Amino acid sequence: MSGAGGGVPLRVVSYNIHSQRDDPAALAAVVRAAAPDVVIVQEAPRRFRWRQKCATLADSFGLVVAAGGLPSLGNLLLTSLRVRVYGTRCQRYPLTPGRHLRGAAYAECRVGGARFLLAGSHLSTDPAERPAQAAAFKRELAAATLPVIAGADLNEGPDGPAWRTVAAGLTDAAVAADRADRHTYPCADPRRRIDALFVDPRVTVVDYDVVDTPLTRRASDHFPVLVDLLLPAVD
Repeated sequence: MSGAGGGVPLRVVSYNIHSQRDDPAALAAVVRAAAPDVVIVQEAPRRFRWRQKCATLADSFGLVVAAGGLPSLGNLLLTSLRVRVYGTRCQRYPLTPGRHLRGAAYAECRVGGARFLLAGSHLSTDPAERPAQAAAFKRELAAATLPVIAGADLNEGPDGPAWRTVAAGLTDAAVAADRADRHTYPCADPRRRIDALFVDPRVTVVDYDVVDTPLTRRASDHFPVLVDLLLPAVD
């Protein structure tokens, strides 16, 4: 399927699901209603029985697991059957003693005639720790030859150094859609944009939304970021 200008459409959700501590039925309903091709999850299962729990989460969304879980410290990439995954890897950031171990997940994907690298990460709540994590994440993104689609909970806003590091050379989907005033956290009193989707300049941002509904306010403490893209076709 091709979109306007010959691009290949892709619907993406990036979502911190708060370790499924809120309303799991609402969470599943939110994602199913969005009908995404891919979901970039932060705070997915990462401990005991994580494989089964990640598969159950994916099934509740009507999707399948592509990459992540424990090896990426709770970052999880899910896809619809429309998307073919042909390579995956996980990354762990250096551990600061006494802090929470974090990482990232990556999947090389194909949809229609387009190929892309899907990536997800969740940076530290500690402002002293975030810049090194952002730099490690950015090195992987910058080394990619495929168009990058990267979703992250950066735990800081666009004026922060870690955000600027990750965003360099990429398109901030919210800015491209002129919706950077839409806050993503916390649902009870939205006042910060700490969740973002960045894409390669070769990718067109068609639409962007921070989904604020009664259902999303029950599903997690973050709102989901929903973005429609057009990817460049390679054949």
